Amino acid sequence: MYHLDGRVALVTGGAVGIGRGIATRLAQEGCDIAIVDLDFAGAQETAAMVQASGRRALALAVDVADGAAVAAGVAQVRATLGPVDIAVNNAAITGVGRVVDLEPAAWRRMFAINTDSVFHVAQAVLPDMIARRGGKIVNIASWFGKIGKPSYAAYSASKAAVIAFTQSLAAEVAPLGINVNAVCPGSIVGTRMREDADRMSREQGLPTARERAHLIPLGRVGEPDDIARVVAFLASDEAAYMTGQAINVTGGLWMN
Repeated sequence: MYHLDGRVALVTGGAVGIGRGIATRLAQEGCDIAIVDLDFAGAQETAAMVQASGRRALALAVDVADGAAVAAGVAQVRATLGPVDIAVNNAAITGVGRVVDLEPAAWRRMFAINTDSVFHVAQAVLPDMIARRGGKIVNIASWFGKIGKPSYAAYSASKAAVIAFTQSLAAEVAPLGINVNAVCPGSIVGTRMREDADRMSREQGLPTARERAHLIPLGRVGEPDDIARVVAFLASDEAAYMTGQAINVTGGLWMN
């Protein structure tokens, strides 16, 4: 256990999948949890799971691509649970398609949700963290942010931007006692994004995540809890001397 008792964690995209796994794991570690997701019913379900573990929870329907909405949501978290100690930027979408076929609106939407949201949340939670000279920001990127993949140009570019933003912000706020790190998942099943990606892959004649499992050195695809465990570590004092890192959780599929 990482002894996070009484800390307030905000998790975007917390209604299902990796986000739900992170929210419930941080609750087990002692955090009160704000779940932010446009899927309000799913966010409420996650909140109920957090409350069942004995922690306080707040479900919020927020469009993370809207900076004003994010700021208002963080203000509500502050008023209800207290200032945010741990911010986990998990909300994201994916898309499969060749660059030549990619609509500009789809490109902009990918960046609005995957990248702009990270900026919006950081900007909203940092004033309280700076005032208290401490805090943890964990951004969920992707191993695709470290290597370009055919048919994933928009997604890969958006996640590469998350990694670069993580490193820049980490250097900026390190003197203020704030740690900023990223987690780069590999092929994680049991998520809405994976279902969407596999559907789009099948439509284009590409293999699904489970069909690529034989390529993974550890011999299996990942589960949401594989990511949640690493996030809990980064959110804890055990990771106090780590910042600006982009940690692969890929079963060995990517090692850089």
